Amino acid sequence: KLKPIKLAENSYYFYGKEEYFSKTNGGDIANCSFIITKNSVILIDTGSSQQYGEQIKKEINKITDKPIKYIINTHHHPDHFLGNSAFMGSDIFSDKYTKDEIEKNGDLYIINLTNLVQSAMNNTKIKVPNQILTTQILDLDGYKLKVLYFYGHTKSDIAIYDENRKILYASDLVFNKRTPSTPHANIKDWINSLNELEKIDYSILVPGHGLASSSKEPIKETISYLNYLEKSLKNSAKDGLDIYEILNKPIPNEFKDFTMFKEEFERTIINLYPTYEKDIK
Repeated sequence: KLKPIKLAENSYYFYGKEEYFSKTNGGDIANCSFIITKNSVILIDTGSSQQYGEQIKKEINKITDKPIKYIINTHHHPDHFLGNSAFMGSDIFSDKYTKDEIEKNGDLYIINLTNLVQSAMNNTKIKVPNQILTTQILDLDGYKLKVLYFYGHTKSDIAIYDENRKILYASDLVFNKRTPSTPHANIKDWINSLNELEKIDYSILVPGHGLASSSKEPIKETISYLNYLEKSLKNSAKDGLDIYEILNKPIPNEFKDFTMFKEEFERTIINLYPTYEKDIK
């Protein structure tokens, strides 16, 4: 039941549910976007399954009969690339790190998501990017996009800036009112990347999760949350707290309206806290 939301005359995004993977949502939890150019369609991320990718195609075809010639995978998390297999005739761009991670671990992601969302993963296969991003400007049939190379959410995060429409596709570097996920995060690097993103003069921001925005607030709030995480992890390790003591602390007021706070904060503490404890020792 994907429905594109219009951002500008030629630009749309699919808003993913602010939930964790489940059989009910079928893996529809992340935002994907597309740009209609003079001769083709550019798709930014492809969702979590072949079925998701097929629904993207169906909805785009209701708007335009131009071919989906180009895909950009922003990073290697499965809710952003496992729909690749629905686009067998498209060129798929990513940086080398993301391409290598998809090639190396893609099948493990399919197995994991099959356990979580079940039949929605039927027929999903790995389609590895076939074009490696290295340039600052990507020219696709005459439509130019600025490629921004960052890291922090993962070891490699691509953001795309469409200067034609002043739309910034920030992917999972930015979460809007949805608690950030951190399975492969380096918090300090992530904050540094967000400080650079905040300098961009955009009119519309499309985060990886949460609603699109015309303000800087989603970036500021993501930075604020990451600073809170870093402080909590460092101070808790210094004070010798265990994981359960950290999780039993009250939620700060500024994050109470973030969706999925309890789930994502717990995952973060479990994943990252041992490293901070080790640093103290």
